[in-house]
Order: sequence, then structure tokens, then C-alpha cells
Amino acid sequence: MPFDHFDFLAPFYDRLIRFDRLEKMLQMTALPAAGTLLDAGGGTGRVAEALRPFVDRIVVADISTGMLAQARSKGLSAAGTRTERLPFADGVFERVLMVDALHHVIHQAETARELYRVLMPGGRLVIEEPDLRTFPVKLIALAEKLALMRSHFLSPPEIAALFSGNGAKVEILAQDHNAWVVVEKL
Repeated sequence: MPFDHFDFLAPFYDRLIRFDRLEKMLQMTALPAAGTLLDAGGGTGRVAEALRPFVDRIVVADISTGMLAQARSKGLSAAGTRTERLPFADGVFERVLMVDALHHVIHQAETARELYRVLMPGGRLVIEEPDLRTFPVKLIALAEKLALMRSHFLSPPEIAALFSGNGAKVEILAQDHNAWVVVEKL
């Protein structure tokens, strides 16, 4: 079995990777809002925990059992699953979020289709990724390759293109070394 970077990092991930963009995330996701939010690739639930007061319910979906154990220890609902095949019905989430995780999934186009599928009409999907168009992120991408992570970074326009042709309204926003692709399901 290959080495799982995320199971290894799970016990101290929240201390290493702090979530300090709450106001920006509230703006991007248009929270507070009623309903349920899916935090896809949500790992330890560090972002979900911060957003919990602004939505009725949050579900963290991730493949790493170590990360999900941390999310559950925070009292978050958690589903062990690949984002390429989510175990949820069509259109059940008012908000879908994926933070710093799309570059870790194997089949990004399948993940995009699934995230959009589980989003209800009128809902909002936000993908936050490091902006590959910036030099520091290019170095991070190289470092993850050298660490034998299966990362594959896409530029924000490439992420946005994953949602073309489905009648969605797609917007790209960038700040510093982060980018947000905001998808509204019409």
C-alpha cells in the first residue's frame, strides 16, 4: 500500500495549515445561508468547523481516514468517499466547497461533475486552490511532486472550464496566491 501523506499529517494538520480566511470564505460562499454545505476533500474539517455557525448543517467528505477521524472528533458529520463518486443524491446541497484539494484528486473532471451534480439549482459551489499562475505556487507544485504526492495543479481558467457547457454562471477571483472559482447552478 502506498504511503498516505494525509493520514500521516492528520494529527497535526490543523496546527501546520491554519485557516485564516473566514471573512473571504463567507463572501465567496455567500454565507450565512440556510441548508446544508458539503466540504468536499475537507480533511480534518478545519474549514467546516469555522463555517459551522453560518449554515444549518455541514458534511465533510474525504478519502483519508486519518483526516476524517479529526473531523469527527470536532463533532462534524463525515463521509469517507472519493470526490469522483459522491454517495449523495442529485441536488441535495445548497453550498458545495472544496478548499485546497482539487489538485489532490485523481480525476478532476469527474470531481467537478460530481460537485456540480450534488449542488441544488440556485446553489453555489466554491473551489479555492493555490493560483498556479503565481511563482510561489509553481514552487509548491514542484515540491509536492518531489514529495511523491500525486498532485496535479490546474490554473483557475482550467478549473472554470470544467464547468463550461452546463449552463452555470462561473466567476474567477484571485488574491495573493489563492484563486476562487465560484459556480452558481442556474
